[in-house]
Amino acid sequence: MINIQNLSVEKDNATILKDVSLRFGQGGITALIGPNGAGKSTLLHSIAGLIEPTHGTVAVEDINITTARPAERAERIALLAQNEHVTARLSVRDLVNFGRWPHHRGRPTALDHQKVDEALAAFDLMDLCERRLESLSGGQRQRSFVAMAWAQETPWMLLDEPLSALDPRHVRDIMDRLYNLTRPGKGQRSVVLVVHDLGVAARYADRIVALKDGQLVTSGPRILQMTGPMLSKLFGTSLSIDYINGKAVVVPS
Repeated sequence: MINIQNLSVEKDNATILKDVSLRFGQGGITALIGPNGAGKSTLLHSIAGLIEPTHGTVAVEDINITTARPAERAERIALLAQNEHVTARLSVRDLVNFGRWPHHRGRPTALDHQKVDEALAAFDLMDLCERRLESLSGGQRQRSFVAMAWAQETPWMLLDEPLSALDPRHVRDIMDRLYNLTRPGKGQRSVVLVVHDLGVAARYADRIVALKDGQLVTSGPRILQMTGPMLSKLFGTSLSIDYINGKAVVVPS
């Protein structure tokens, strides 16, 4: 359970988030949507405990995430920030192994190696695991970073614009994998992601959290909350929801 109560964040005398309250349970994909400057990334980083609120609280599972020890946060949340990059000449396996750091603290066990292999397999990276990151395509590299977050084996994965600069094929590949891995069953995870592609939100999200000007506009099941009138008001342009082959798509109207 994520429980946010009266969250406000101010920076440099500007209000980034204002009195945001929402709560949702584990499982599935939650999409944070809204225009540029809405406060989506700030909300995500506040959930991760990396931004201290000016007012309000953020609780993940049974702890106040803001005051929790780093080790407690690492047991509950894996965060993939925007534009993650590394300068060292790492292989894909080396990168994914970083996701196990909260567990092994530099001394990986057989279990850690097993979990790395599971993450590599989950994101179809086994054939690439010894390749250097700089030799990969953008989609392969981004898949590697998502696999690193997955390997941390936390109930919650927070992904800040994981699809930016990816072509449609790689967007679909990553989202199909995340969708399947967040379905009910053994090892189910919960994903919260910032996304600008409304088509992705319409197709894959189980829940929608919509922000504008630092305030919560609406939240709840995607099928109820993501409507043409809501999106038109949120983005200040006329949008509608259509269906192609049974799949929801967002189109200008």
